[in-house]
Formats: sequence, structure tokens, C-alpha cells
Amino acid sequence: MSTETLELILEPADNQRLANLCGEFNGNLQQIEQRLQVEIANRGNQFNVSGTAEAVKGTGAVLNKLFIEAEHEEITPEHIHLSMQDAHIEDIGQDDNLSEVFIKTKRGVLKGRGANQKDYLRRILNHDINFGIGPAGTGKTYLAVACAVEALQSEQVRRIVLVRPAVEAGEKLGFLPGDMAQKVDPYLRPLYDALYEMLGFERAEKLIERKIIEVAPLAFMRGRTLNDSFIILDEAQNTTTEQIKMFLTRVGFGSTAVITGDITQIDLPNEKMSGLKHVLKVLDKVEGISFTFFGAKDIVRHPLVQRIVIAYENYERAHS
Repeated sequence: MSTETLELILEPADNQRLANLCGEFNGNLQQIEQRLQVEIANRGNQFNVSGTAEAVKGTGAVLNKLFIEAEHEEITPEHIHLSMQDAHIEDIGQDDNLSEVFIKTKRGVLKGRGANQKDYLRRILNHDINFGIGPAGTGKTYLAVACAVEALQSEQVRRIVLVRPAVEAGEKLGFLPGDMAQKVDPYLRPLYDALYEMLGFERAEKLIERKIIEVAPLAFMRGRTLNDSFIILDEAQNTTTEQIKMFLTRVGFGSTAVITGDITQIDLPNEKMSGLKHVLKVLDKVEGISFTFFGAKDIVRHPLVQRIVIAYENYERAHS
């Protein structure tokens, strides 16, 4: 893909406006670089923008617009986000056929296995809201947690929020010993396990103690707005339609949300419709939301798990 460079001079050469535009430690420019996949270099009011032709053109337009507004308004991450959204160029340069994504973890470098996992990682980096749907063992949650940890370590977000609905699979919470936190803890255990693997036990526990990483049942999200966060909703097939709508409307500026689930393993009472199944119909055509659908071929656990999933799929097709 060819690269072009745009030389841009913003007039007048007002240092206060330029500082407002660029942000502290060039944070505003970095946000534009990340979203439009360009490189921006500046000296004073002279800017050089490099990237694909479309992305460079869009970046020039955004910089000119923001520089005008910087005279009277403070330029914030929210301001930049809305400016790109209003100009309909937020997704310029975000091509699903880009080079492979690599994620650094405590255990080494992690990358997608198979086309679906690779696409899933790319889409998480390029979209604010992402759905990963498929059977157990396809890496939906594991890869999402890896992306969250990398985003935190590279300071793209300020915290990680891991959420699960506390829905019983034929059991009753009331019969479990302990207070509410102890009752819901077993439902959140898979998220803790992924964190410990990515960060190590001590590091993960320290971040949890400092509230930089929050692991909570879905009900605790009501009434909150989560900015500058990486939010994962796991086991979303066990949300109701009201719950998943509530969760999706928690997403704030500078945040990424990943919703994972398996619509073949719903533990809700029969009269309740799964929020995940419902949302697939409601949000199917909404721009800016990504969907990745995994199948039995994407399972990376024991080979028998793949055969079990295929056997169930065949049985359900034969008896439906």
C-alpha cells in the first residue's frame, strides 16, 4: 500500500493554540495517529502527515478543523473523537487486511491462530465495540483479555473492567456460602485465570487492589459511564435484552468494549430471550461495530472438544 506525505502549515503560528491542539506530550496527535493509522511529525506550526492517501487527506482536514476550534475551546480526547465522527472519517485507514497483529504478554508474544482469530484481533484494535461469538475453546475471551492487558500496559487505557452476568446453570446463588462478593466470585473465576496468565498472580492482584483492574458482575455496571477503559463482557449469551443494552450504553470516550458469548450455551430461564441473540439482529447494520463469528474449526483446545462441538451441531441440525 503506497504511502503519501502531506506538508501542512497552520496559521497563525500561535503557540498556545498549537499546544492546545497537540495536547500534553502530544497526546491528541497520538490519538489521531492511532485512529487513522498515520504518522504526524511537527515543528511549531509545520506538520508532516504520512500514511495512505485517504488517511492523510482526512488527517489534514481534522487538524485544520481542530486548530480553528483550539482558539476558543480546550481540545480533549472526546473533542477529537467527535470531530472525526462528525467528519465521517473515523475509520479511514483501518483495513481488515492489514499485517498480522502481535500482542506482548508475560508468557511471550501472542498472535491469532487461524483467519478468524487474526481478524478478531485486528477488529478489536480498530473498533470501539466488538462482538466475538462462537463455541468454547475458540479464544474469544483469552484474546480479548490479552488485548486489554496490552492496552493498559501501553497506556492506551487507564483501566480494565471485566464483567460477567451471574446466572446460575441450574444452581441457586442463595445456596452458596458467603456474602454477595463470595457468591459471585465463581462466575468471575475464568476472567481472573486469564489475567493471572497474562500478568502473573502478584502483578494482577496489585492492579486489582488499586482498582486499575476491576472484575465485577454485570449488575454492578448500572448507572456508570466508563471512559478510557477496556471493557470485556464475557458469557454475554446469559444477559437479558435489557442487561446487554445497559452494558453497551456504559461505553464512554476513549474506551474499547469486547462482548463474547456462545449462543448455544444459554443458561437463562426459558421465558427469557438472550440479549446476545437479540443484539445480533438489532446492531447488525450499525456502523463502527465489529462482529467475529467463530466455529468448531477455530477451537484450540483438546481435539475432542472440537469433535464434541461438531457432534452437537450435527445433532441439533438433524433434530431441528
